[in-house]
Amino acid sequence: MSIRLFAQIALSAFLAGAAFAQAPFHIEQRWVIGGEGGWDYILADSDSHRLYITHSTKVDVVDTETGKVIGAVTGLTRCHGVVIPPGSKVGYVTDGGANHVVAFDLSTFASVATIPAGTNPDGATYEPTTKTLWAFNGGSKNATVIDLATMAPKATIALPGKPEFPQADGRGTVFVNIEDKNEIVRLDAKSLKATATWPLTKCESPSGLAFDAEGERLFSVCDGNKMAVTDAKTGKSLATPAVGDGPDAAGYDAKRKLAFSSNGEGTLTVVDAGKPGYPVAQVVKTEKGARTMSYDAAADKIYLVTSKFAAPDPANPKARPAQIPGTFTVLVLGR
Repeated sequence: MSIRLFAQIALSAFLAGAAFAQAPFHIEQRWVIGGEGGWDYILADSDSHRLYITHSTKVDVVDTETGKVIGAVTGLTRCHGVVIPPGSKVGYVTDGGANHVVAFDLSTFASVATIPAGTNPDGATYEPTTKTLWAFNGGSKNATVIDLATMAPKATIALPGKPEFPQADGRGTVFVNIEDKNEIVRLDAKSLKATATWPLTKCESPSGLAFDAEGERLFSVCDGNKMAVTDAKTGKSLATPAVGDGPDAAGYDAKRKLAFSSNGEGTLTVVDAGKPGYPVAQVVKTEKGARTMSYDAAADKIYLVTSKFAAPDPANPKARPAQIPGTFTVLVLGR
C-alpha cells in the first residue's frame, strides 16, 4: 500500500469517526410507563443501568437496557429530586409534601430512614468531600445539609430566595439557582456558608442547572428562552444562548462539550459550548411537556419524560390541559 493511499484511508476513517461522534440526536425509543399524576426530576444512574423518575407519590425505577419498570419507591407525598451517591447501597429522594428526605434501599426500594428537612425540599445533590447530601427547600428558602454517616441533619443554611436545582463541583463547593431572584449562590461545604451570590444576566426564573467540571462553567436554563452560562470561579456571565420555550432541566456532555436544555414546548436545545459564542448545534423535536431530562454520559443517551394531554377546554383555553391516564412515557434520545 502506498503512503498516499494509506493517508487517504486514515483521513477517511478519521472524518467518519468525527462525523459519527457529532451525529445529531433523535428519538430512538419510547417506553410507556403508565400511571397517573405529575412528575419532576429524573436521574440516570450509569453504573446500575437504571433510570429513577419522581412520579407524584412514588419513584419509578426503570431498567435502561430493557425499558421495563423494575420497581418503585412508594409511600411518598410529593417527590422531587433523587440522589444516588457513588458506591452507596442507599438512594435518597426529597419528599416535598412531607418536608423530609427519604432514604431507600437500592436493592429492595424499601424506605430505610426518614430525615427531616425544611419546607418543601426540592432539588438535591451529593457533596463527596464531606459525604453530605444537600436538600434545597423551596418553601423555607434554605438548604438542609445531611450527614450520610448518621442520616441526620448537621446544618441549615439560609438562602436569599427560593432555590431550584443544585450542582456540586466534587471539590467542596455547591452551587444553586435562586429562582425568584435570578441569581446563583455558591456555598462552601466545609464552612457550611454561602460564599458568593451572583446575578444571572438576561435570565428570568432559573430552574435547571448543569456543571462543566473541566471548564468550570455553569449552565442555567431560564424563562424567556435563554440559557445563562456563568464562570464558576468568578460569577462572570459568559453567554446567553437561545433555547426553546418552557425550559426546566439542563445537562452537559463533557466529552463533546455540549450543553442541553429540555423545553416544555416539545424540543431539546443542544448548545455547542466548545465554540465561541455558544452557537445552537441542534434543535431536536421531542414531545410537548418533555421539560425534565437526564443525560447518561456512559451510554450517550438523553432521557426525557412526558405524557399525552387532552385537548384544551374551549371555555378556558389558558387552563393546563388534563393529562391522559396511562400515557406517561420515557423518550430515549440517541445519535
